Amino acid sequence: MDDAQELAGLLAEREIHRVLMRYARGIDRRDFALVASCYRPGATGDHGSFKGPVEDFVAWVPGALERFDTTMHFLGNVLIDLNGPAPATRAERWVAHVETYCVAYHRLRGVDVDSIAGLRYVDRFERRDGSWRIADRCIVVEWNRRDEVDAPGFGPDYLRGTHDRSDPVYRNGASSG
Repeated sequence: MDDAQELAGLLAEREIHRVLMRYARGIDRRDFALVASCYRPGATGDHGSFKGPVEDFVAWVPGALERFDTTMHFLGNVLIDLNGPAPATRAERWVAHVETYCVAYHRLRGVDVDSIAGLRYVDRFERRDGSWRIADRCIVVEWNRRDEVDAPGFGPDYLRGTHDRSDPVYRNGASSG
């Protein structure tokens, strides 16, 4: 592999990683335009209780998240296997098979209980028209548990996360895509 191919591979991995991070932000901030931007139009997914096209998933997920006061997704190990030639032009199509470990915290609405899950996102990414997006996603649950919350929260002087564009992350120019 020459230097140009190696650089193209590193840049591809970086862009794929950023898509994964944007997805986590989109879910946790309830920024569904950001979630949608992580997928190819017509992408498919198996999210456990939802299976189908991404357009339907983006319409379904706000209601599914209503049972939680807040969520926080931590992404860990990410293994990206690129398949295809190093792209010489932005029009070339590449495929990547990506496995991402995730620990997802969900505070149940109205009760002091956290539902915590160890997950893996098993994704097929495609690079078309110069950008990487998820073309197919399968969520694999490795473990889950529920914990009662027995510690008091932070005091009123601390900023609290919000599920809209008033969240502090958007003050610094974070975008929906």
